[in-house]
Formats: sequence, structure tokens, C-alpha cells
Amino acid sequence: MSIVATLVVGIDGSTSKESRSAGVSSAADRQVFLQRRREVDCIIIGGNTARHEPYNRTPVPLIVISRSLVNPVQGNHLALLWNCSPVQAVEKARRQFGEKILIEGGISMINELIDHGVIDQLELSVTPASGGDERIDWKGLLAKFAHSTSREVEGTTFYSAHN
Repeated sequence: MSIVATLVVGIDGSTSKESRSAGVSSAADRQVFLQRRREVDCIIIGGNTARHEPYNRTPVPLIVISRSLVNPVQGNHLALLWNCSPVQAVEKARRQFGEKILIEGGISMINELIDHGVIDQLELSVTPASGGDERIDWKGLLAKFAHSTSREVEGTTFYSAHN
């Protein structure tokens, strides 16, 4: 099984600027992010992420977890709207699409999945950006895992953490 959560933050822990992660991303992060998406069986996000980020096209099925009956990514023919918990979504996605699942949801979803022991690996990109919104303690997030490695590419530090 390979459940990977991915998240980008600025050096100050900002997860967004003007409600979008693009404001804290970098060219190096974007390149790694797009490559990672091509190597999974499906992607899981929350409704809030779907409403604020551009998910009109994905290379694999996109599961949007939301209580709303309105699909926020109607232009994406691979998008599915599921009303369930993140843990239930991972189980259902595994049965329907395969073992390699990418979690691109926000910090609440990621923390819930970590707390339930569902996340196998965290891929965290820390860029030089600062001054954004929705700050998190990214060092505390990494500390939830027993092992982590890092590498720097063009000013962005990529952390890979697992237990």
C-alpha cells in the first residue's frame, strides 16, 4: 500500500496566498508535484481544496470529499464526488482504483489521516515564500514521522517523511 500526502508551504508555514497554494509554490515544487501525480492510481482532495485550486484536469481519477451535492470540478470528467470521511475515501479508492493514492487535501485532512495511521509517506515542499495565509507548524508535521530525508532544489527544500 502506498498512501502519500503532499503539501507545499512557505518557509513561514503559509499554505496559501489569496486562497491558492500557487502563491507559496515554486517552479521546482510544481515540477515535482506534476510528476508525482502521474505515478498514482488516484488523487483525493477535500471540497475546500476543490473550490480554491485548479482541478479541471488531472491525469488520474480525482475524488472530492464533500458534503455538498454540487461538484466543484464539473469540467473534470475524471472527478468523483464522495460524501464520506477521508479514511473511508482511502479505503473505497483503494478498492476501486488501486494501492497508489495521493492525498492533496489540506492540513485538516492530512492530520486526520496521519492520526488514523493511514498515511505511509509525507512529501512536504518548503519554499522561500512567506507572508501568506493558513500557517501551519510544518516542523511539527514532520515530527509526526519517525524518519525524514531532505534535499534542496533551486531554493525549495523537499522533505520525504515516513514511519
